[in-house]
Amino acid sequence: MNAGEFRRRGKEMVDFVADYLENVEQRPVYPDVEPGYLRSLIPTEAPLEPETYEEIMKDVERVIMPGITHWHSPYFYAYFPAASSYPAMLADMLCGAIGCIGFSWASSPACTELETVMLDWLGKMLQLPESFLAGTCGHGGGVIQGTASEATLMSLLAARCKAVRRVQSMDPEKSEPEILIKLVAYTSEQSHSSVERAGLIGGVTMKKIPTDSRTYAVTGELLKKIVEKDKEAGLIPFYFADSFNLNPHKWLLVNFDCSAMWVKKRQDMIGAFKVEPLYLRHENQESGLVTDYRHWQIPLGRRFRSLKMWFVFRMYGLHGLQAHIRKQVCLAKEFESLVRADQRFEICADVIMGLVCFRLKGSNELNQNLLKRITKNREIHLVPCYLSGRFVLRFAICSRTTESRHIREAWRHMTQLTFELLQDSVQ
Repeated sequence: MNAGEFRRRGKEMVDFVADYLENVEQRPVYPDVEPGYLRSLIPTEAPLEPETYEEIMKDVERVIMPGITHWHSPYFYAYFPAASSYPAMLADMLCGAIGCIGFSWASSPACTELETVMLDWLGKMLQLPESFLAGTCGHGGGVIQGTASEATLMSLLAARCKAVRRVQSMDPEKSEPEILIKLVAYTSEQSHSSVERAGLIGGVTMKKIPTDSRTYAVTGELLKKIVEKDKEAGLIPFYFADSFNLNPHKWLLVNFDCSAMWVKKRQDMIGAFKVEPLYLRHENQESGLVTDYRHWQIPLGRRFRSLKMWFVFRMYGLHGLQAHIRKQVCLAKEFESLVRADQRFEICADVIMGLVCFRLKGSNELNQNLLKRITKNREIHLVPCYLSGRFVLRFAICSRTTESRHIREAWRHMTQLTFELLQDSVQ
C-alpha cells in the first residue's frame, strides 16, 4: 500500500468507523457465537500472496463483527464505560503514524513532556493536592499506565521496595525474605480483583477490610484497629495513600488504554525500578529536568498516549467533560427511579455516579435466571456481582451516545422478561 492508496483507504475507513458508530445500536449488543467459532471461518495458515483490501473489509463483517460485543452500543450496560470519542480516535491515528517508543526523554522528547503536562492538567481538573503534581519543580508527578491493574501493581511493588529499605536501614542484619514475610497490605473487601492479584504477584499478604452494609465503604476507625493489631503482632503495614489512580479511558472520552497514575514522591517509584544499561542512557538524564518513564512502569516501551488526552481536553474543554459525566449520572438516576417505582425490584446500594445495583426481590436463583434470559435475548447486556451474599444485577451507563430513550427501552425489555420469568415460575 503506497501513500496514494493509504489516503484513499484511510478516508474509506473513517467513513466505515463513523457508519459503524452511528448505527451500532442496530446490531445485537451481545454476540450469538460459540467458543471457537472464528477458526472455521478463516484459513489455517497465512496467505502466501497478498490479498486485496476489499477482501479484508468483507471479512470484517463476515468474520469479526459476528463475534463482537459492542461496547459502544447504547444498550451496553455491563462492566464500566470504555471511553470513546472522535478526537481521541484521530489522536490515536496520529500516535500510530508517529510510532515513537517513549521509553526515555531522548527517545522522543515531546512524548515524555506532553505526558507530564497532561497529567498535571488532569490532576488540576480533579483538584488533587499539589504534592501529586510535577509542575516545574515538584517532587510528585503523573504517568499514563496501560490499566489500573498496572498502576496498582506498580504502587504495591514500589511500596514494598521502600518498606524493605526502611527496615534494613534500621536493622541491616535483616534479610529481605525475613522482611517480606511480615509485610501486610490492606484493601476493601469490595475492591477490584486486580488489587488482590497485585498482592499475589508481589508476594505479600493482602488483608481484605470489611465494609459497612449500606455504603459498602471501609471506615477509618475499623482500618485503624486492624493496622494497630497487626503492628502489635509484629507485622509491617506498608501500603497506604502515597499514590492515586483514575482511568480517563472509562469516563473522560479518552480511548483505551489510558490509566492516569500520580505519586507524591516520584523518587520512590524511580528508585524501586531503575536499571541503566548504557544503550538507554542519554546526556540530559542527569540534569534533573527530564523524566524517563521506563522507570515508572513494567514495560520498557510505551506509546504516545498523551496525544489523545491533549486532543480530548482541548476539543471538549473542562465544561464539556463535566457535562458528559453529569448527563450519565442523570441517566443512572433515571434508571434508579424506574426500578424504585416497580415493587418487584429493590435498589441494593446508593446510586452515586453512573452505576445502579438492583435485583428482583427474591432468591439468588431467581435473579440468576433473569440475567440468563437477558443475556440470551441479546438486546441489552448486563453483568452481575455479589453484595452481602446476594446476587445483584449491575446497570452501568457506558456508551457516550446513551440517551433517556435507551434507558427506558432497556427497562421495558427487562420488565417484559421479568413478567415472563415470574409467569413461568408460577406454572
